[in-house]
Amino acid sequence: MIPIPLVVTVLGGWCVIYLADTLLLSSKSLKTNYEEWLSTQGLSISPFHIRWQTNIFNRLFYKWGRWKPRFLYLWFSMGMVFGVLAMFGSMILLGKTLVQTLNQMMAESPASQNDRILQVVVPGVNLPISQLSYFFSAIFISGVIHEIGHGMAAVRETVRFNGFGIFIFILYPGAFVDLLTTHLQMVSPVQQLRIFCAGVWHNFILGLVGILILFPLPALLYPFYYTGVGALVTEVVEDSPASGPRGLFVQDIVTQVQDCPVTNVDGWHACLADISQKPQVGYCMNSATLQQLHFPSRVYKRLDGSIECCSNNSLSDICFSYSGNTRNQLYVCLPARKAIQKSPECRSDIDCQKGDASSICAIPSIENQTRLIRVKHPPQLEMLFIGYPVHLEYAVSLSSFVPRYNFLSIHLPVVIETFCKYLISLSGALAVINAVPCFALDGQWILNSFLEATLSSFVVQKENRELLGFFILLAGSALLMANVVLGLWMVTAR
Repeated sequence: MIPIPLVVTVLGGWCVIYLADTLLLSSKSLKTNYEEWLSTQGLSISPFHIRWQTNIFNRLFYKWGRWKPRFLYLWFSMGMVFGVLAMFGSMILLGKTLVQTLNQMMAESPASQNDRILQVVVPGVNLPISQLSYFFSAIFISGVIHEIGHGMAAVRETVRFNGFGIFIFILYPGAFVDLLTTHLQMVSPVQQLRIFCAGVWHNFILGLVGILILFPLPALLYPFYYTGVGALVTEVVEDSPASGPRGLFVQDIVTQVQDCPVTNVDGWHACLADISQKPQVGYCMNSATLQQLHFPSRVYKRLDGSIECCSNNSLSDICFSYSGNTRNQLYVCLPARKAIQKSPECRSDIDCQKGDASSICAIPSIENQTRLIRVKHPPQLEMLFIGYPVHLEYAVSLSSFVPRYNFLSIHLPVVIETFCKYLISLSGALAVINAVPCFALDGQWILNSFLEATLSSFVVQKENRELLGFFILLAGSALLMANVVLGLWMVTAR
């Protein structure tokens, strides 16, 4: 469900803005001055929508649009081809996404939601509140670059450019350009295509730039940060199972989880995912050591059927199970750290007897789905974690980049990496959505111009071309709406 505090804050903020606007407009003494101030500033206010438009950037747009005309002609011609292909491709993507969503709705478990090609993003639900700054910055920059593409293409095609603006709709920022409609209608359909496709083309290029920064980032930051030596701890959630005197600390370097080596953050997540899918591993213990550490205790079953043999008040002892001489399953309560310290991991007694014939494999007897996880972060003593592996993932934030010098920030590479990921995904999503042949989106104008440019010789009557375009727009709008509605339901209701 959507967090109530977020809803209250957003609705409350918009109510205050709308109420202040209404009071000023209804005031006899302030109305005229207020309307003049709004007009001078280029502001307009309506429910859940604030818009600002200016012409201070017009000269800059004209300079960009007239720079190297031949190059810009080739640039926006490539954008036109990409935009037309994106229009058809977006329909295929939306169709696949809709099929995936319907399959997940009919499935009992929504475990594969992250596998969908496109997802509806709701702040506070499937978008962490802590990453809102990345999200809104990336979507704002993507929107600005999108509109710069339209503006430059319009100037290149000699369409009058009136102004540039930005807006906020509910929570989402965006941008727009104001073009003279009569000039736009006078240019040829191919010229219109270059203008209408320029936005999605620039979003594609922006996403490509993000990829070209993200993937070679270790090489780009090599003089300042080194990688491949482990995962650097950048944050530990307070009072989490990973905190405390025997837990993890900021600037620790995790090198191993159980017997799984960790060289970067992806390795950390892969190790924990592998641990959660496999049964609990055991530890090779010498029979004599086992008897020495053992102390008598009562054995009983938990509600989930697993066996407990330690006192409920114990914070350092764990129940272990092992096979006796008669092949019966025996249980023993042991001090966890002393028992498994420097003990090789095992799945059965055979794994242990390769090195020591008197060793046996003792497996922690803990609740189903929980795991005893040994995390190595030298030179500190290894951390022992008991619980769900996913809880350990949430409790610790890590980075693949280790600073070479003490004055360097441990957070800077994470900021760059996270921002690039948001920029790639959101700029790509903006390109896909705007290319959909849907009413009020760029896809509507791309489709109309495309039909005029390609079918005017075959479908002579303009009314017939417009009718064909209307039905395609109707289908595209329905497909997009179905994806949005069902995607919201999947995110908020399940």
